[in-house]
Amino acid sequence: MKSSFQEKKKRIDRLEREHCLTLEDYAFLLRERDEESTAYLRERADAVRRAVFGPEVYLRGLIEFTNVCRNDCLYCGLRRSNGKIERYRLSEEEILSCCSTGYALGYRTFVLQGGEDPSFSPERIAALVRAIKEQFPEAAVTLSVGEHPYETYALWKRAGADRYFLRHETANEAHYRLLHPEEMSLAHRKQCLYDLKVLGYQVGCGFMVGSPGQTEEALAEDLLFLTELEPEMVGIGPFLPQHDTPFREEPKGSAEETLFLLGMIRLLLPEALLPATTALGTLHPEGRELGLRFGANVLMPNLSPRETREKYAIYDNKICTGDEAAECRECLARRVEGAGYFIAEGRGDHRRFLKEEAKAP
Repeated sequence: MKSSFQEKKKRIDRLEREHCLTLEDYAFLLRERDEESTAYLRERADAVRRAVFGPEVYLRGLIEFTNVCRNDCLYCGLRRSNGKIERYRLSEEEILSCCSTGYALGYRTFVLQGGEDPSFSPERIAALVRAIKEQFPEAAVTLSVGEHPYETYALWKRAGADRYFLRHETANEAHYRLLHPEEMSLAHRKQCLYDLKVLGYQVGCGFMVGSPGQTEEALAEDLLFLTELEPEMVGIGPFLPQHDTPFREEPKGSAEETLFLLGMIRLLLPEALLPATTALGTLHPEGRELGLRFGANVLMPNLSPRETREKYAIYDNKICTGDEAAECRECLARRVEGAGYFIAEGRGDHRRFLKEEAKAP
């Protein structure tokens, strides 16, 4: 028998007030989720995001610059064991061309995302970051290229990288083992995130919703980890299978559960930057608009060359044209406005960094 709405409301209110719950309370809310508690959570999450950010939505221009990866994660279409994928790497000139296109369209953040490709050495990525910062000094550069030593992250920070996005995928050890090859470890993934924090990056982490073997308790551990890490950005999306991976037959994650978790994270981290992800838009035709209504305030349209977008096949049926294309900024603006928000100008830094900038002499 489902618990009463008042029991769920009490926990949601406490999460908004105290920004933290126990593992048991998080699991309770996820297990007892229904239409009434979802509607109330959506209302509170939207109220909090509007109180902190107003109706602004920030854009990040995504450049998927390589689909080569040394890792063999069981859920990802880029895994090294996938011999069927057509591999590609963008040249430095192609990457800078993507940035030029995005800058002309008003984008002031570029996200360089790729597999852990040995061809892109630490020095090569540092040179790329420097080139982007020299050509577009007011733009922020986000890197999302996986696990690396502290010294490598420090090199990229000195080169001018502002942000780093590294999804932890799951904070539960047993669940992590189900999703990753033996040579990878949750402890190392977490250490990378802490290293990035020490180095002064604006740090993003995140997890899949509905991945094989996931429980409400495992998701609750993810939320507790967010309290511990205090990231500046959290990217979550539903698990979507890819046909050339061992999880090809596994069921998709739930859009409804993903939205509920987005709302919880907005109450947990009121100042966080939360993307309404491409995976959410892939699973539901209005997934990104719904994400905005549950507290998300970031969209990441694709600046990659059209001919490579489908090759970055981390999961099946990924959106890669139309409104997902960064060129269709007007279409995107209309959809955002239709959801009751508007696209903001500028880099859209985390509030803590804006406050620190304001204090600087």
